Order: sequence, then structure tokens, then C-alpha cells
Amino acid sequence: MNASAEAEIREIILQKLAELEEQDRLGRDGQAVVELDQQAVGRLSRMDALQSQAMAKATQAQREIQVKALNAALKRMEDDDYGYCQDCGEDIPDARLKLNPAVLKCMSCATG
Repeated sequence: MNASAEAEIREIILQKLAELEEQDRLGRDGQAVVELDQQAVGRLSRMDALQSQAMAKATQAQREIQVKALNAALKRMEDDDYGYCQDCGEDIPDARLKLNPAVLKCMSCATG
């Protein structure tokens, strides 16, 4: 991988991390404790709130996985180990890395 492609992919990673951080900040409200509201319609309102809370927590867990994967990709860049398939050791095409900068395998190894 040449230096300009690596710099471009690094920028993509940093942009994705910033987006995930912003989504995390905005998503914290949905994870708040569900209060019992006597004014609400009743049990269905509470069930809807609990379901929304569960979905917000699941989304948060997915964001955390993405952040870890992107940070691991940055670490591999620092270690000059980025862009190589973890299975066969071949170069992962730049186009694939630009679509998913945290990818660990080339298409051949990823598909079987």
C-alpha cells in the first residue's frame, strides 16, 4: 500500500470514529432508566420504553465493537502491519480497505 492510500484510509478511519462518537453521544438518552409514569397510557407505554431502551443498548454494543475494530486498524497501521490478510498474508486491495477499513481478510479468505 502506498503512502497516499494509507493516509486516505487513515482519514476514513478517523472520520468513522468521529461519527461513532457523535452517535454515541446522541444515543445515551435512549439508554436511560425507564421511569414508571402514572400519567402514561399504561403497561404498553412502559413496554415500548423498555423495548426502545433495549434497542439503544444493542446499538451501543455494536458501536463499541466498531470502535474497537477501527482502533485496532489504526494500531496495525502504526505497526506497519495494515492491509495484509490475517490468513494468507496477501495484500488486501485498497478498494476493499476503503469500504471497510477494519477488514482483516482478503476476499478469497473471507469467502471461504
